Amino acid sequence: MNYKLTIGWLYPELMSTYGDRGNIISLAKRCEWRNIEAEVRRLELGFKIEDLKKCDILFMGGAQDKQQSIVSHDFSTQKIKTLKRMIEDGIPGLYICGAYQFLGKYYKEADGTIIKGLGILDLYTESRGKNFKRLIGNIIIETRIKKLVGFENHGGRTYLGKNIKPLGTIVKGFGNNGDDKTEGAMYKNSFGSYLHGPILPKNPHFADLLIQLSLKKKYKQPFSLAKLEDTLEWKAHEAIANRLGIGL
Repeated sequence: MNYKLTIGWLYPELMSTYGDRGNIISLAKRCEWRNIEAEVRRLELGFKIEDLKKCDILFMGGAQDKQQSIVSHDFSTQKIKTLKRMIEDGIPGLYICGAYQFLGKYYKEADGTIIKGLGILDLYTESRGKNFKRLIGNIIIETRIKKLVGFENHGGRTYLGKNIKPLGTIVKGFGNNGDDKTEGAMYKNSFGSYLHGPILPKNPHFADLLIQLSLKKKYKQPFSLAKLEDTLEWKAHEAIANRLGIGL
């Protein structure tokens, strides 16, 4: 049987500030190396809802406030309902930094201004203002799929509600808010995180989890992925851990 996955890349021109295109490359190549056809569907401003519905994996990266505002205006009520329905239905997705915040209830700026989010995930984000330091640096977290490494750079502090679990707990770094030792969020098959780097090339086990979940969801059967030669990927992973003084 020939397998195919459609990767939906939400707002690639606007929401991809920190090299997060590497996550798309990683997903597509790791499919290709296993003879799984991977189509990358670029969902730009004004994309059609029908194109979103055809996606098997969703990805959206980070951006500045201006870009997020533009994207917010493009998200019609119907687009929000469709995305929420897909997330509730278990369509796997990865949402980084600005996208992660955007899926929450709101973002509160330092002056008290409330920027409404999509309200899909039970979380909110607050900015502490210029007098508070940004949370920047290499980071390593412990998750149910072993450790993840990356690089974080955000001023907002994110807080999770009762209906959502963190992606992982901090080993080294700041995470969601620098206080409660949590990083990211996971809800059903959707994952939010502040880890740039980008995250997937140096965490091949996480990329494979997304692929595996997508195949299982689409073809309604368990999948065991063929192993790949991941020496370079794991060297990149270990390099970050070594910089933080964490042995793997």
